[in-house]
Amino acid sequence: MKNLAQYLLVQFVISIVQIMPIEMCAKMCRFLAWLVADKIGFRRKVIRENILGVYPDATDERIEFLTGEMWYHLFLMGCEIAHAPRKIHDTNWRKHVFIRDKVRMTEYLIDYRPLIAVSGHFGNFEMAGYVTGLLGMPSYTVARKLDNEFLDRFLNNFRERNGQFILPKDGSAPAVQKVLESGGILTILGDQHAGTKGCWIDFLGRPAACHKAIALFTLSGNAPMMVSYCKHTDKPLHFEIGCTGVADPLKLEDSLRDVKSLTQWYNDQMGEAILDQPEQFWWVHRRWKEKPVRMTRKKKQVQESAAA
Repeated sequence: MKNLAQYLLVQFVISIVQIMPIEMCAKMCRFLAWLVADKIGFRRKVIRENILGVYPDATDERIEFLTGEMWYHLFLMGCEIAHAPRKIHDTNWRKHVFIRDKVRMTEYLIDYRPLIAVSGHFGNFEMAGYVTGLLGMPSYTVARKLDNEFLDRFLNNFRERNGQFILPKDGSAPAVQKVLESGGILTILGDQHAGTKGCWIDFLGRPAACHKAIALFTLSGNAPMMVSYCKHTDKPLHFEIGCTGVADPLKLEDSLRDVKSLTQWYNDQMGEAILDQPEQFWWVHRRWKEKPVRMTRKKKQVQESAAA
């Protein structure tokens, strides 16, 4: 009953959002961002730590600005998901979406080989899959199921509306293999924390753990990797979709032909887009949860030496 009540409440809110002009929604998002960032201070400590980890010299004013803008873009993303099915269609998408590097992106999107499309918690990443599906290029996304089955079904219905099919995070290996063998498009959020046993690299100047499988798809599966982004532009429900880099197995430099190097490469590419507009990155996201085992051991050894 609790899950159903939550779902009905969310549906009620979405219904209200859908009858509001998107410009009014944007103003509401400004208010909600101010409320959550300044008055409630939700996850303020995590956000502050993440920002200072990347910008150690950031002033309080800068931190407050990035925090408020992040919440604004996050709330706006929710409103845009509610509006997109009614406002963005195959006949008018050009009014809402500007595709940078469209020649290079199209080349790989329609390639006979499978494609690994990597993005991060930045801008409105949900709209990238929506738009490519709208253009007749369906994709498959690995995503964790929400605890609320009703909300999970609702979000997946949005994603699958134009052909963005969802693969459950647990037990998806056989399905992923079929996608790659059929030359499909696999979209992955590359900034997910992979635990202490992941591939440790440098992300925005801090150690971060990544899933090794992402690089292995390219290195062993003949699947080009395209690092892309979808960010807000000057108006609500207007986006820029672009590509910061492509790692093609047929043209790959020798320096990128191992898991760690390729993982570092795509994180650098994601970081390029994020640092260009850091206010659209999800600083609330727990990207840097733990430290590498070797760093933890070294710290422990130092403490033991000091105590001796």
